[in-house]
Amino acid sequence: MSVSISAVETSLYEKLRAEWVDAGHLRGINHLLPRAVKLYGERQALIAPDRTLTYKQLWYYSLVVADWLVTRGVTPGSRVVLYIPNSCEFYCAYFAVLHVGGIVVPLNVYLHAREIAAILQDCSPVVMITVASMHVQHDAATIVLDQYLWNFVYDESDLAQRQQRMPIAMRSSEETAVVLYTSGSTGVPKGVMLSGKNALTNALQTRARFEQVVGGAKRERFLAILPLFHAFSQNASMWFPLMIGATIITVPKIDRRSLLQGLEQKPTVFFGFPALFGLLVMMRTAPLESVKLFVSGADALPDKIRMAFSLMYGRKICSGYGLTEASPVVAVDGVGQDHPTNMVGGPLSGMHCQVRDDKLNPLPYGVVGTLWVRGDNIMQGYYNDPVLTASVIHDGWLNTGDLARIERDGNIMIVGRSKDLIINKGFNIYPQEVENVLLRHPAVIKAAVVAQEEDGGQVPIAYVAVREGVKVLPAEITAFCRENLAAYKVPRVVTCLADLPMTATGKVDKKNIAAGK
Repeated sequence: MSVSISAVETSLYEKLRAEWVDAGHLRGINHLLPRAVKLYGERQALIAPDRTLTYKQLWYYSLVVADWLVTRGVTPGSRVVLYIPNSCEFYCAYFAVLHVGGIVVPLNVYLHAREIAAILQDCSPVVMITVASMHVQHDAATIVLDQYLWNFVYDESDLAQRQQRMPIAMRSSEETAVVLYTSGSTGVPKGVMLSGKNALTNALQTRARFEQVVGGAKRERFLAILPLFHAFSQNASMWFPLMIGATIITVPKIDRRSLLQGLEQKPTVFFGFPALFGLLVMMRTAPLESVKLFVSGADALPDKIRMAFSLMYGRKICSGYGLTEASPVVAVDGVGQDHPTNMVGGPLSGMHCQVRDDKLNPLPYGVVGTLWVRGDNIMQGYYNDPVLTASVIHDGWLNTGDLARIERDGNIMIVGRSKDLIINKGFNIYPQEVENVLLRHPAVIKAAVVAQEEDGGQVPIAYVAVREGVKVLPAEITAFCRENLAAYKVPRVVTCLADLPMTATGKVDKKNIAAGK
């Protein structure tokens, strides 16, 4: 059993896609900025706390960096590492690398020095680009961008000369454009190779899903608060908005003050992850009147946050699902749809999904199995690791590693990670379901359920973070679970903590919890 998309959305997607086809081939993301300059040159492209840039200015400063990259030996196919927080500098450097045909390798700015060293050793960059606020040592040439870039003053005549002197590098859209390192829950960094075609395809797919709300002749303003090194943010805060000539409001970090400063710029589109929407719930009166589209991704959206957000702000959050290997969006709930939290809508246009058993046999509607996906947005593979690549891609289909079921109407219900599945005396326990119940308890703000070996089998145990100043006994939470879950799903042990470790993208870090960190 497989699922494809409605004829209406498919037709729209094909129409949008045709605009990006040249000589029979889909262009890559290296064409996003040059095209935006031609169509929207005088529009505001970026609004940051320290400066604003029009599309022409962003293009100019990207060419300045591109010029520097060439002098440092960057050629088509060279890896260039970006170690930059959310800022105008990130955008300038990102599109400069693409312009000269390099491969962009954005680093997670929250990684430990040892983790950074491992990634640098794996990808062997020619150049690293950073800013003064970041500190990292590497043998390759390094540019401190904010101490270099703004020494140049935008000049229209200089822009024309730079454009003429430095045409866009002729690289196929089938070649690697971006390598995104993701450790997932294994802790071992994996370099996901995305071609220019992979990335542009997913931007077009996302646009097709929301074209009736976002895009067209509308002047959109996207809030770029998600970390730009992450695949979700690159789609939602770079590829998609540049495609439609939107203004991007860059937020340097996720805290109340920075968020409120970003909201003062009246964004119309807000892509976030559950913890960010949880912050908005705690704020209670955030100024969200200008926003017409809220989308949550990167992790499961708990019912508690979804319902509280709806009650406080009278707005719906569209739940999405994806993974870096899919560039990253696979499915997302439509604006006019009303589904349970873990129902993430149908797959995007141009994508196909199947749920399979352990022997790779397709399963019927409504049956839980491993989700496999196929489409032009699926990664090329893992950098320097053909064996791992072959273990997850078969005949063009990607094994997501997630458990799901597909309903008859084509909507996908995400159940959890297959490696997180807990099997207790033959019964399947899905941690995501138990965590969702735990989060309904008024004292619980974060939850993680993991397996513990017991008598040759597995039992669920839970770790929860409780509200500051609230006293709650583990027995109370256990009793709450008994009222809402089958007996075999109730955690055998509940540990209450002041907080739980989190990843940079707002997920509870189960790897470190399991390690006792």
